[in-house]
Amino acid sequence: MSTDIGWPEIAVRLLFTVIGGVAIGVNRGEHGHPAGLRTTLLVCLAASLSMIQANMLLATAGKSGDSFVVLDLMRLPLGILSGMGFIGAGAILRKDNMVLGVTTAATLWFVTMMGLCFGGGQIGLGCAALGLGLGTLGALKKVEQRWNSDRRGSVALSLGAEAPSEEVIARRLEAHGYRVVAWTLL
Repeated sequence: MSTDIGWPEIAVRLLFTVIGGVAIGVNRGEHGHPAGLRTTLLVCLAASLSMIQANMLLATAGKSGDSFVVLDLMRLPLGILSGMGFIGAGAILRKDNMVLGVTTAATLWFVTMMGLCFGGGQIGLGCAALGLGLGTLGALKKVEQRWNSDRRGSVALSLGAEAPSEEVIARRLEAHGYRVVAWTLL
């Protein structure tokens, strides 16, 4: 790989970055998920720009042996990935037995990696990642929705004197496929 990249190469890298970030963002946004179009595009662009910058700085990395400055240019994308790990962790919420935001966090980390690929000039790898990412977010979501899975929840009811009995409420819930595990009366 050449250490000297010009604006045409940078434009191609940014074009593919935008295409990838928008494609994943539209997928997330049309389903109402927190990391939608703008978020995924900005994350993907930030990662791509960090790799482009690292590529542009490669020519300055060859310092003489007596120089006190030695550039380790791979620290920049590594820092980006680590930082996105922390941001992704902040997107994950736990409430009682429910954990939300894991796919959002994974999507942010994924588009970061995809942006690093495009920014680093690995257009083919970035395109393969885009295809796999869209397949994972789109097709596999449909597969997951067809699986029977246990879901847990809590229901709080405020009932008056005319309310049905506990047994009637339990039968109605069970008739709709719900199973009552525990009751608490206040």
